[in-house]
Amino acid sequence: MKIAIVGTGYVGLVSGTCFAEMGVDVICVDIDSQKIENLKKGIIPIYEPGLEDMVHRNVKANRLHFTTQLSEVLPSVNVVFSAVGTPPDEDGSADLKYVLEVARTVGRNMNQYVLLVTKSTVPVGTALLVRNAIQEELDQRGLKLDFDVASNPEFLKEGDAIKDFMSPDRVVVGVESEKAKELLTKLYRPFLINNFRVIFMDILSAEMTKYAANAMLATRISFMNDIANLCEILGADVNMVRKGIGTDVRIGNKFLYPGCGYGGSCFPKDVKALIHTGMKSGYDLKVLRAVEEVNAFQKQVLFNKLLKHLNGQLEGKTISLWGLSYKPNTDDMREAPSLVIIKRLLDAGCNVRVYDPEAMHEAERIIKNQYADCSKIYFSKDIYDATLESDAILLVTEWKEFRMPTWQVVRKSMKGNLILDGRNIYDKAELIEFGFIYEGIG
Repeated sequence: MKIAIVGTGYVGLVSGTCFAEMGVDVICVDIDSQKIENLKKGIIPIYEPGLEDMVHRNVKANRLHFTTQLSEVLPSVNVVFSAVGTPPDEDGSADLKYVLEVARTVGRNMNQYVLLVTKSTVPVGTALLVRNAIQEELDQRGLKLDFDVASNPEFLKEGDAIKDFMSPDRVVVGVESEKAKELLTKLYRPFLINNFRVIFMDILSAEMTKYAANAMLATRISFMNDIANLCEILGADVNMVRKGIGTDVRIGNKFLYPGCGYGGSCFPKDVKALIHTGMKSGYDLKVLRAVEEVNAFQKQVLFNKLLKHLNGQLEGKTISLWGLSYKPNTDDMREAPSLVIIKRLLDAGCNVRVYDPEAMHEAERIIKNQYADCSKIYFSKDIYDATLESDAILLVTEWKEFRMPTWQVVRKSMKGNLILDGRNIYDKAELIEFGFIYEGIG
């Protein structure tokens, strides 16, 4: 089977590589010629554990190919996946210009049946716009060709994306014809050979499923952060509360970890987009507006704790940040809590020393674009370099290498002794023994 995937960002590249790994002949398409040239040379634009080796293996096996020209690909494929970006507009809505341009390109160049599958996260009702865009192009060409559209939202966790794709707990597919259903069943069967679980539904429901899933997970995170903040006021321990409610089978223990806010490319964007969809439909999603409000507040929590411990005197202080990416096992800095914290620290007159195992290059690029003067930010070589002459350490991202540092070395290198744990990964009693002042979340 031969397919095309348009867009070589996170979703497109992971999806295309995993399909190739299962024997599918895959052509990845992107208008960014530099990115395509780099991919041909084996240079991967994102960090995802295991992805680089898998790309190299499938390129060598001649199952994974890269091009900038979708029009040249169409004669040889029946299935095209659209995995292009849907960046948020200022009002929170998803920008569909790239999605619709893919549809128009298909309509302008197809000469046989094509199934166009939207894998990007798009608002409910986008499939109709995609269908209309293809049909308009065919009408202008005076052609009557059969085609189908479908929705196949991705549920990939950054840092675990290959496992999620290769061994999915479910595959959601929205279709409107038996032919589309048969093609996608055939394509996904190898992934689900032991537990064939493709959930077919109508396209509108598939589009909504993606948003509803991410909104639910974001809601659980903000709920626990709200509870953690109340626990601090009342003197309760949120870690005990989390265990107490997580063992209830009706609730479960996933996404119940309090922290310093969620980020990334999905949750913030999708929550905003769903709120906007509700507003356009005349319905106010009050719960999701609260989720967003709590998350915005939570990204300030570590700074507020620092302000409290240093009695509001931050001018000239040196503050260390351990972790910059929004979560471990990725270099993704989109909507990362670290960016909010860094801004607050710089505005307060602090010197900031930062370190992340994978996101240093991306963080440096973003920060240097945002600030004309970066003289107060030091991009450290490792976690110990980040702590030199530091008044406080803020643990922002729970990378594995941060879990068991040599605390004696950290204590000697620091000027102060304050540890603020934004992910609750440390043992308070242990750190007190080493002479630290410690505070976590909740």
